[in-house]
Amino acid sequence: MIKNRYLILRRFTQIILMFLYISANVWGWNILIGNLSSSKLFSTIPLSDPYAVLQMFTAGAVISSNVFIGALIITLFYSIVGGRAFCSWVCPVNIITDAANYIRRKLNFNQIQKKQPASRNMRYWVIAISLVISFFFGIAAFEFVSPVAMVHRGLIFGLGFGWAAMVVIFLFDLFVLKNGWCGHICPIGGFYSLIGRFSLIRVSHKEEKCTLCMKCKEVCPETQVLFMVGKSSQQVLSGECTNCGRCVEVCDDDALNFSIRNLIDKKNKEN
Repeated sequence: MIKNRYLILRRFTQIILMFLYISANVWGWNILIGNLSSSKLFSTIPLSDPYAVLQMFTAGAVISSNVFIGALIITLFYSIVGGRAFCSWVCPVNIITDAANYIRRKLNFNQIQKKQPASRNMRYWVIAISLVISFFFGIAAFEFVSPVAMVHRGLIFGLGFGWAAMVVIFLFDLFVLKNGWCGHICPIGGFYSLIGRFSLIRVSHKEEKCTLCMKCKEVCPETQVLFMVGKSSQQVLSGECTNCGRCVEVCDDDALNFSIRNLIDKKNKEN
């Protein structure tokens, strides 16, 4: 079994998606046209970011049927696979924050900063504030300043301010707050955690196999979702789990694995 199999698959997925977006702009390929806010697959199937569409709707914009259908497709997809899979498998900013987190671990910054100085609920407040601003000012508020959009569009059409966004996020996560952007501030991740709250694909923990090495919590970007590690056998049901698979691949005890929601609980009841 390849040790970093999920990490490799995530990077492959992120790079391939970015390559397809760039190819549409440079060579006119029609496989994936647009950006993360609004795309078309094979010039036919619309794909829209539901959070961006919600901001547009709140701002008073008339939502076309194609945009609405695209938002519905994305919502249904992530409702099944786990909303925040977008953060770890699609979003290009994840590569930046993962790099910052890796360096933090190597330099033992995580040991120095034992307590996180900010609440993870901040991202939900940002969602609420962005919708309020969108309503009163008639603009898609977060889309207007989104570092995720800056980085993604910058990689496709030329970086510009995308470079600044990448540097700021990297330095913020490295020196100020562990997983600061994705884990505390980004409203996109917060929105997708709400979408994926009842998703089917879940990480499951088997307490009898756990040796409390805590490698899983060292690499997990949302450590609070692994509260059951070493305590009880259950699934990670929090929508804030990114389904990145890092906890699964670093667990030498095979105590963590992907499963289908409630499948483990049903087996335990039958036994």
